[in-house]
This record gives sequence, structure tokens and C-alpha cells, in this order.
Amino acid sequence: MFRSTFAGLAIAASLAIAPPAQAQASDEQAVRAVVAAYKTAIEQMDVSQTPTLFWSDSEVFENGGVEGSFAHYLEHHLGPEFSELAGFDFRDHEVKVEIDGDTAFVSETYTYHITFEDDARAPIERRGVATSVLRKRGDEWRFDIYHSSARPFRPAA
Repeated sequence: MFRSTFAGLAIAASLAIAPPAQAQASDEQAVRAVVAAYKTAIEQMDVSQTPTLFWSDSEVFENGGVEGSFAHYLEHHLGPEFSELAGFDFRDHEVKVEIDGDTAFVSETYTYHITFEDDARAPIERRGVATSVLRKRGDEWRFDIYHSSARPFRPAA
């Protein structure tokens, strides 16, 4: 009797604590939508709506540098760079998402190709990675921490 009661209580407790699979899948879809919206904005070189993808107290890190909040990064780095670009394309983009309550851990791998308005500047092609933490506040997911880095392709040995 004790074992069956204990087992029943343990199952009930685990069901009460564990988020339903449907809610977990919904959260993952929402996180993937935020990541995809940021990627699309970069490719379209239209970052006008990207501040809504980041919490105001977010932090951005890029290639070994601390960029500060997304607002600062957009004003002093990303925005001015786009004025010189003719195109930005991601290729072989893969995303992994892990949800833990109101926190999502995201890793991305990709290559990107950049062309410039000034035809004298050679295009750039790099391998890149990004890791980010998204937080859910209320019913909304946004980037809290975003870190990306890239390196040139290495010649085959």
C-alpha cells in the first residue's frame, strides 16, 4: 500500500512540475521565430525592427569584443556597417535550441557571404557561430545575451 501511494504521489508531483510537452514545443517555436527574425533582418539589411527582438538590458559580444546593449551595438556597429554593404547572405545555417523554464540556450553555425557597395572591395566569406540566451518575460521571448564570432575559411591541408 505504501509503495503504490508513494509511486502515485511521485508521478503526480512529476506531472505538476514538468512542463507539458506542448508548452515546451510552443516555447521552442517562439524562440526559433526570434532567431529567424534576426537572421532575416540581417540578410535583408533592414534592422529597423530588431530592437524588439532584444530586451533593453541585453548584452552583445562579437569577435572578442564587448558591444554593450543591443541599442548601443545597433547605433555604433551594426547600423553604420550596413550602409557600406550591397548584400549579406547566410548559408548552411543550423540552429539548436534547449529550453529550461523561462531561459533558452541557442547555438548557431553558419557561413556568411558579404558584398560591398564599393566594387573595389573584395567580398568576404566567413564561417560563423553564435551562442545566445533568450529569456521569456511574460509571454514574450527575446535575446538577453548574444555572442557571435567568425573566422576566414582555412585552406584544405
